[in-house]
Amino acid sequence: LERSIALLERTPKVLRSLLEDLDSDFINLNEGPDTWSPFDIIGHLIYGEKTDWISRTELILNSNTDKTFAPFDRFDQFEASKGKSIDDLLDECERLREANLQKLLSLNITIEDLDKTGMHPSPGRVTLRELLSTWVTHNLGHLAQTSRVLSKQYKNDSGPWIEYICIKPLINPLSSHCSHC
Repeated sequence: LERSIALLERTPKVLRSLLEDLDSDFINLNEGPDTWSPFDIIGHLIYGEKTDWISRTELILNSNTDKTFAPFDRFDQFEASKGKSIDDLLDECERLREANLQKLLSLNITIEDLDKTGMHPSPGRVTLRELLSTWVTHNLGHLAQTSRVLSKQYKNDSGPWIEYICIKPLINPLSSHCSHC
C-alpha cells in the first residue's frame, strides 16, 4: 500500500512536469481517429478520481451487502473537460489525487481488508488489493500513453533513428484508450 501511494502521488506531478505550459495545439494532438490526446487522458484521470477508485474502495470496505460497482463512463472526460485549459485539468487532477490519497490513508486499510471484495460490472468479483493495484497500473499505463502520443508527433522527423526509438507509434489506434473501466 505504501509503494502504491508513493506511485499514485507522483502521477499528477509527472504529468504537470511533462505537459504544463505546452502549446494547446500540441496537447490536443492524438494518434488518429478514436484515440486520445494528452488533454483527453488528463480528463479521463480526473473522472476516475471523482467516480472510480475511492468510491469503489469505500464500497468494498463498507458493511452493505450489495458491493456492486456503478458502471464507469470512460468517455465522460470529453464533455467534462470542455472549456478548460490543460493547466486547469492539471490543477484539478492534483487536487483530487491529493484528497483521494488522504481519504485512502484515513481508511486505515489492513492486510485483511485487501482481500475484501466488490462486484465489477465486467470481470465480476474483485478484491481491494486488485482494485488498488489496478489504480497504480492504470496511471502508469496512461503516463506511457501520454509519452507515446507526444513522441508520435516526431515520427516523421526522426529519420533513420525511428527504428531505435523505444516508444513506437501506436499500430492499433482503437487500443489507445482505457478499457479496464
